[in-house]
Amino acid sequence: MPALRIAVLAPIAWRTPPRHYGPWELFASLLTEGLVERGHDVTLFATADSLSTAKVRSTAPAGWSEDDRIDPKVAECLHIADAFERADEFDLLHNGFDFLPLTYSRLVHTPVVTTIHGFSSEKIVDVYERYNASSYYVAISEADRHPRLHYSATIHHGIDLDAFQVHPDPKDYLLFFGRIHPDKGTASAIEVARRARRPLVIAGIIQDEGYFRDEIEPHIDGKNVSFLGPVATEHRTNLLGGAHALLHLIDFDEPFGYSVVEAMACGTPVIAYNRGSMGELIDHARTGFIAASLDEATDSVRLAATLDRSEIRASTAARFSASAMVDQYIALYERILGEST
Repeated sequence: MPALRIAVLAPIAWRTPPRHYGPWELFASLLTEGLVERGHDVTLFATADSLSTAKVRSTAPAGWSEDDRIDPKVAECLHIADAFERADEFDLLHNGFDFLPLTYSRLVHTPVVTTIHGFSSEKIVDVYERYNASSYYVAISEADRHPRLHYSATIHHGIDLDAFQVHPDPKDYLLFFGRIHPDKGTASAIEVARRARRPLVIAGIIQDEGYFRDEIEPHIDGKNVSFLGPVATEHRTNLLGGAHALLHLIDFDEPFGYSVVEAMACGTPVIAYNRGSMGELIDHARTGFIAASLDEATDSVRLAATLDRSEIRASTAARFSASAMVDQYIALYERILGEST
């Protein structure tokens, strides 16, 4: 099949690619750059400060999470409309921006592929279900497939493997890397580190101020528990790779976990609760450990030292490369366009 004209609709909460946090924007960036590398004609609909080898179209100067002068609802409406008003310029429109763009999908003839990054609420499933017949849905894990929806594929996210390396001299600290929110289990990570008698480093944005104030901040002393805040992309490999293990003791069914895969790409074992996609991402007792309790998680800290970091890296590289992800999406595009001709 010849080069395709593809529109990639990224979210605009953050820049694409994100400076620190922004998993959906990261996905849009990796997909876009991979498509361009393979010779496709790609237009990325994102913020004006976004960085890409594709053509960038924007209606928002920056992400609304990074500029409080921007009204999120107004900015997102203009952003989505801009992409769909130009839909006939493309062979396919890839929506990486949740459910709202689906409400435009029946107004255009261009096929719309939607990567579903999870469900913030059961209520939004009604929107996805309404457009079951006219859209092409991609799940990011088997665990996140909703029984009321029809899917065209399950495609795990990939990462830029070149950005993550095995650390030559890992340290003794445990790491929490992610949103500071009860769902992510930050407080549980503190407790496991205390029981294991290892220092804990916490990195990520504060998403729940009350939780941080009441459950996290009282433990931060700069010695047993340290808080770094958001970490820039270029510093991730050193932080993730230097950890004894990543603690991912989530309290929700996570659709995917970028930090899990990124840590393993550095050869760092991951200790996680068996929620959502964790069983798909982690090969128990090979690339990390699936725990059922705080006690099991604590025991796994000791066992993490027995795992081969080079093997963890190799296994992760074989399964979660951005290149493999892009290849799977291109195969899906070709199948969809072949069916529509």
